[in-house]
Amino acid sequence: MTGTPQAIEIFVDADACPVKAEIYRVAERHGIKVFVVTNSFLMVPNDPLIERVIVGSGFDAADDWIAERARRGAVVITADVPLAHRCVSAGADVIGPTGKPFTEASIGMALATRNLMEDLRAMGDVTGGPKPFSARDRSAFLSALDLAVVRLKRAGFPSGAP
Repeated sequence: MTGTPQAIEIFVDADACPVKAEIYRVAERHGIKVFVVTNSFLMVPNDPLIERVIVGSGFDAADDWIAERARRGAVVITADVPLAHRCVSAGADVIGPTGKPFTEASIGMALATRNLMEDLRAMGDVTGGPKPFSARDRSAFLSALDLAVVRLKRAGFPSGAP
C-alpha cells in the first residue's frame, strides 16, 4: 500500500439491521463516518458522521452500492451472506448483527449453509427462522465492532476524525 491509507468507514446494510444505535455509538466514540444504506427513507441521527444513502429499488441495489465501496479499511455490517462474501473478497471487515465476523476462513461455509437452507425452504421443508435477537447478541456485536475498529487503527487506518 502506498501513501496514506483511506480513513476507516462503516457501511450498514440498514433495512433489517437491529444494531444501528450501537453502530452510531461506536462511530461517534472513534470519529468514523457511517453510511446507512437503504432502499427507502429511514431516520438517522442528525450528525455529520452519519450519512443516509437511499439507493434505487432495484434488486440488490443496496448490496451493490456497499460492495462497490468495500475495501481494506472499511467495515461492513450485514446479515446478508452473499453481500458479506463480496465484501470479504474486497478486503473489508464484515460483521453480522449478532457480532459474528465473516472472514475468508468462514465465508465459504456460511455461503454453503445459506444455499442449503434456501434449497430446503424451496422444497417446502420447515427449517424455522433465525433465533430471536438477544441482549447477548447486541453485546457481542458492540464488542466485535469496537475490536474491528481498534484493529484497523492499529494497522494504520485513520479514523477520519480531525
